[in-house]
Amino acid sequence: MASLLLDDDAVTTAAGAGAIAFGGIMMLICLAIGVVCIIGMWKMFEKCGQPGWAAIVPFYNIYILLKVAGRPGWWLLLMLIPLVNLVFVLLLSIDIAKSFGQSAVFGVVLIFLLGGIGYVILGFGNYSYVGPAAATAA
Repeated sequence: MASLLLDDDAVTTAAGAGAIAFGGIMMLICLAIGVVCIIGMWKMFEKCGQPGWAAIVPFYNIYILLKVAGRPGWWLLLMLIPLVNLVFVLLLSIDIAKSFGQSAVFGVVLIFLLGGIGYVILGFGNYSYVGPAAATAA
């Protein structure tokens, strides 16, 4: 009877250790993706003439994205409203793509590229910032 209890504890301990290892690996993957996204946004901000360090400041980075896209700063408040923010993130992404001389389709793709890898493409790619005024005139 004691050996059965010992075996059950060993299985539970092994399962717990496996779950902890899996959680640690997933945390490292998420951290790596986050660092890559920050680096891409930093580089994109510098291309736009904005401070690169703004990429690491919560809420201020959204404000800078609004400036890059040529949208008013009060949109930041709309970004805090659940479900409403989904529409405004779509509009913001499209405007950012147009500010880099790209199509609205590229703006939609910005949203679906792991939530930030698209900014790596803009930051390190051969895209140049033309500004929101030039984007609407074109």
